[in-house]
Amino acid sequence: MQQPELSIITVNYNGIADTVELIESFQSHLTIPYEMIVVDNGSLEDEASMLKQKFPYIKGIRSEANLGFAGGNNLGIIHASAELLLFINNDTYVKDDSLVHLIERMKKEPGLGGISPKILFADQQGLIQFAGYTPLSRITLRNSLIGFREPDVGQYDHPISTPYLHGAAMLIRRNAIEKTGGMPEIFFLYYEELDWSLQLRRAGYQLEYNPAAKVYHKESSSVGQDSPLKAFYMTRNRLLFAKRNLSPFDRSLSIAYQIFLVLPKSVFQALITGKSDLAMAMIKGCWAFLRLA
Repeated sequence: MQQPELSIITVNYNGIADTVELIESFQSHLTIPYEMIVVDNGSLEDEASMLKQKFPYIKGIRSEANLGFAGGNNLGIIHASAELLLFINNDTYVKDDSLVHLIERMKKEPGLGGISPKILFADQQGLIQFAGYTPLSRITLRNSLIGFREPDVGQYDHPISTPYLHGAAMLIRRNAIEKTGGMPEIFFLYYEELDWSLQLRRAGYQLEYNPAAKVYHKESSSVGQDSPLKAFYMTRNRLLFAKRNLSPFDRSLSIAYQIFLVLPKSVFQALITGKSDLAMAMIKGCWAFLRLA
């Protein structure tokens, strides 16, 4: 059997229809030898077995528990055999073979730890979701997606260095993963790719946005834009990121800013718009961080 040039890892959680579309898109377009690893992350049914029946060539791995985004991907890493690993959301797909360009780029540039492609909204024709990241601000820990919701007219068609990879699609070399120890599982959901990107850069690797490849993303179809789940983890994990990665002075300032300014304002806004479930989720997220701290 031919050694794969690429290990594709995707995490499935009650999302078999999306995962089928993703697998079929690679099956139709990708021309290099690759292996497809699907981690079923505690779905209600054993969707790994269902997918394996439909696509016998994939590696279908079932976790009875939901290990989170990071834990699911780390389980996939254990079963990967290629030197380059593509971590890709199951609610994405490709329309061509352009990911090959990123693979060639990684082979030529050993100092590159990871690349994210141009990511476009799947349901909004021609609109960009990701063309690189701006750095996180020191205290607020906010940043921006470059090109977000802009029409794709070629304005971001040049590779640039990016401080963070995008969790929906990240091509990372194995030795970089081995140096950083995999995705940080403490986050469970959200902020783990930002933390991991920072660890990759601290290990001496460069990160790049490269528009030579495109991926199409059904934004937040698996969680929802304003779900309590998202509100909980975004609140908790922004605080956790500050604790793990900022200097002592900046850490204290950032945590105080988030708890005493951002949280009350966000909770109030949620309450006056009738979203009490979001308000409670944010409070619980803060409390969960304080218990960890």
